[in-house]
Amino acid sequence: MKLLSATLLLSALLATACNRAQPETAKDPAAPAPIPGPDLMTLVDSGGVAERQILAYGQEYPASEVIMHTRLGDMRIRLYDDTPLHKANFLLLSRKGVFDETVFHRVVKDFAIQGGNSNFRTIPMKEYHLKPEVKPEHFHKYGALAMARYDGAQNPGKLSSNNDFYIVQGKKMTAAEAKASSPRPLSPEQVRAYTTIGGTPGLDGEYTVFGEVIEGLDVINKIANEPLDPYNWPKKDVRIKMEVIEPKK
Repeated sequence: MKLLSATLLLSALLATACNRAQPETAKDPAAPAPIPGPDLMTLVDSGGVAERQILAYGQEYPASEVIMHTRLGDMRIRLYDDTPLHKANFLLLSRKGVFDETVFHRVVKDFAIQGGNSNFRTIPMKEYHLKPEVKPEHFHKYGALAMARYDGAQNPGKLSSNNDFYIVQGKKMTAAEAKASSPRPLSPEQVRAYTTIGGTPGLDGEYTVFGEVIEGLDVINKIANEPLDPYNWPKKDVRIKMEVIEPKK
């Protein structure tokens, strides 16, 4: 994946015989209730199946924020309402525990930290893709959350990965540098962001930005400063644990 370049509930029974209570035996621990949402093995690109099911899921089980827990601290992330497919997909995989089996597997200082993909997943799921939801108002400032994708001729529609995400670190630059590196015109707000907090404007318009870190921005820097192996993988794994902030009923 190129960055510029995704239970059964048991109950215990008390035995009775001849109207006499029998000694109580140890109870099996209750397993968690099934997590609502589509079976991940049913999500496929063919016929738009994945898109329909994910969008319906987002309508039925809404939320707008998640907390990404790591050993280096927590990041609170707000998901954008106007990228409904990416938002609902991220919520679905977070609730299903898919991201909890992953680490930040690619770190490029002054650029981005990438996670969400794994070759050791135990939760079965199909590989599917997300149609791009690129919005001019969402850009690659420091703390932006976006989906990675395959680049080039193998992906002419610029479809996003279903699980491989990245969070922007980037760096501060001059207004001229930001404008020169961005493939699309920048608004005054965007220029101001790139010159004051930094980012990676060269990715704007090419990848779907669907959220941003609103608390814990310093954790991005901590992860980016981890010692790396030759493949840009932190030498000590930075594991991910996702928590969805469920709306109050």
